[in-house]
Amino acid sequence: MSKTPVSSSRAAGAGKAQREPLNIDLALQGGGAHGAFTWGVLSRILEEDWLTIEAISGTSAGAMNAAVLASGYARGGRAGAREALDRYWRKVSDAGRFSPFQRTPLDMLLGRWTLDSSPLFVAMDMMSRVVSPYSLNPAGVNPLMDILAEEIDFDAIASGPIKLFISATNVRTGRNRVFRNGEITPQVLLASACLPTLFQAVEIDGESYWDGGYSGNPTMTPLIKDSTASDTILVQINPVERPGTPRLARDILNRLNEVSFNAVLLKELRMMALLQREALTKGSEAARWARMRMHRITSDAMIDLGYSSKLNAEWEFFTMLHDEGRRSAEAFYREHSDAIGKSSTLDLLEFTEGI
Repeated sequence: MSKTPVSSSRAAGAGKAQREPLNIDLALQGGGAHGAFTWGVLSRILEEDWLTIEAISGTSAGAMNAAVLASGYARGGRAGAREALDRYWRKVSDAGRFSPFQRTPLDMLLGRWTLDSSPLFVAMDMMSRVVSPYSLNPAGVNPLMDILAEEIDFDAIASGPIKLFISATNVRTGRNRVFRNGEITPQVLLASACLPTLFQAVEIDGESYWDGGYSGNPTMTPLIKDSTASDTILVQINPVERPGTPRLARDILNRLNEVSFNAVLLKELRMMALLQREALTKGSEAARWARMRMHRITSDAMIDLGYSSKLNAEWEFFTMLHDEGRRSAEAFYREHSDAIGKSSTLDLLEFTEGI
């Protein structure tokens, strides 16, 4: 068993000239267990004392990370946020210890994180395509419910300093709904992460909701409209590009999900690029879109992880992703720290291709 990841309390800028304080926003993608990568990124970001998180837009696993961070920060500052994230992911792993979805001995021996060879995962994957979750799980049980209720102080989120924007998809309208601090409950977080082939839709205020990734993964609009920060760091765990053409059924479905879950985000980034290119009049709402400086933290390692590994709750897998997230964030700071607060490090023009 791996040890709990140790988050250094030393800021990367220690020994250097003190940076001027800067407010930033975070945009956190969803991706099941792959959200542990974001956990590692956030652990590293929280060590930068000169960066203050003003707002977070999160979807699915990104919504969980956002809520845990905001709750821990409201109660104990940066250290409280890091501790809350560590505790949350440990509890998710503990809850998954008795899951029927486990790697085979051969996968463990070869160091593969996939569940593709797990007989029970294969059976569940096949059944989920023909049998409704209302039949497979008639009680609507979700193992995350108790963890969210125990680990997150929703009152602290409601009155805390970090603005949260949690996305879920309205089943009836197909539109994105953004829940804000005072509206966030365990049900809202479960709605944001509700994959319709695995879980029953979550009902909130008389409406049914599915995973927010279908309508915004994550949505950028509230960060533009309701935050004063001009720098947003996107933590991306769903690859935009993937080499080759998938041929296996599970690989085809995985790529379809990646394309679908990235589509709305890419459209928003393209719109920002077009507005920046047009240099719109200062003071207009369009100009607020144009002024946003975008940054991105991601890792090529995520390309090698298939769909089934998003259900892998092993602690070793979580800590591997956490460490990869920290390494990726550290590499980002080494290369781009001086640009934060001055210019975008994500070239939005690449997202205008085909427009």
